Amino acid sequence: MTSPKAELPRPSRPPAPAAKAASPEQSERIARWVAEAGLDKKAMDVQVIDVVGKVDYADFLVLMTGQSDRHVAAIAAGVEQDLAERGVRPMSVEGLPRGEWALIDFVDVVVHVFQEGARSVYDLDGLWLDARRVALPTSA
Repeated sequence: MTSPKAELPRPSRPPAPAAKAASPEQSERIARWVAEAGLDKKAMDVQVIDVVGKVDYADFLVLMTGQSDRHVAAIAAGVEQDLAERGVRPMSVEGLPRGEWALIDFVDVVVHVFQEGARSVYDLDGLWLDARRVALPTSA
């Protein structure tokens, strides 16, 4: 008698092809699109942080907060869908469906969607306190 094979856990989404941006300007444009998509889904405290030359894994970090696990998941899905419509697909998406913290890796732009408690614990805002913040349009 053979026992059933145990399945290994799979990532929340399979990796999709992603390419390095041509320039920091292009990365900033993608980061702004991410911020706009998050704001469209009512994300709070959206910050675009310029880390060009400070780290080798990204040019920009985008931080935003959702009010619940469903809100975090909706923000992440909205960002992914909006950028896919613009021809930009993530290399990976992690943290879903749990929803306390979702990470979307667009290669040169890394997106963190937190619930408030997780954002406070990891304090990426504080870690990058000296980095330039990209000005975002204020909503009316």
